[in-house]
Amino acid sequence: MTRRAAALLVTAFLLLGSAAQAHATGYRYWSFWERDGGRWAYATEGPSTARPADGAVQGFRFAVSQDSADAAQPRGTAAFDAICARTPAREGSKRVALVLDFGTTADAPSGETPPAPRTACARVAPDATTAEALAAVAKPLRYDTNALLCAISGYPQRGCGEQVSGSGSGTAEPTEKPTTDSAEKPGEKADSGPSVGLLAGGAVVVVLAGAAVWQARRRRRNA
Repeated sequence: MTRRAAALLVTAFLLLGSAAQAHATGYRYWSFWERDGGRWAYATEGPSTARPADGAVQGFRFAVSQDSADAAQPRGTAAFDAICARTPAREGSKRVALVLDFGTTADAPSGETPPAPRTACARVAPDATTAEALAAVAKPLRYDTNALLCAISGYPQRGCGEQVSGSGSGTAEPTEKPTTDSAEKPGEKADSGPSVGLLAGGAVVVVLAGAAVWQARRRRRNA
């Protein structure tokens, strides 16, 4: 392979790498979790429609992530008996244990400091949703016009599901936001195929690789 052909291939891979990095863009938001035995499971529906049973443990984590597979789980204790030890059962109500993880400084919006993680035990009506349980123990809550949960206990003070770079910084507005009635994360779609950037990067590799082969054959013919 000639030097020119090798250079073309290197350029192609660099362009593909740039496309992959662009695809790594994440979103800063509150994710919603349910305790399944001894582990956390990403919730399959939003807090405004989920109706936890008495004794359930649910969690919220503020962080930057790309999708549900990449999302950071709530930290700290998640035992119902420990969280609700000082909230006795009462007839005609249910108790829901909540783990509230405000995230790390790296994921915080510029100029804001995340509060320490904490737990709370909400005693609510038997048919109450998770959103109602959260409102009982973690006000003020903030939602956007699409009912996306933006802030718990006033954190963060601004922003809502904003798109950020892979490093956790940035203030660009998201191209799409879900509602809290969906377990979909910001930027995540039910039918998620390869991004335009990756497809374009792959096309560049194919074109440049073909050019490299053509250059090599041309050189051999002219030798």
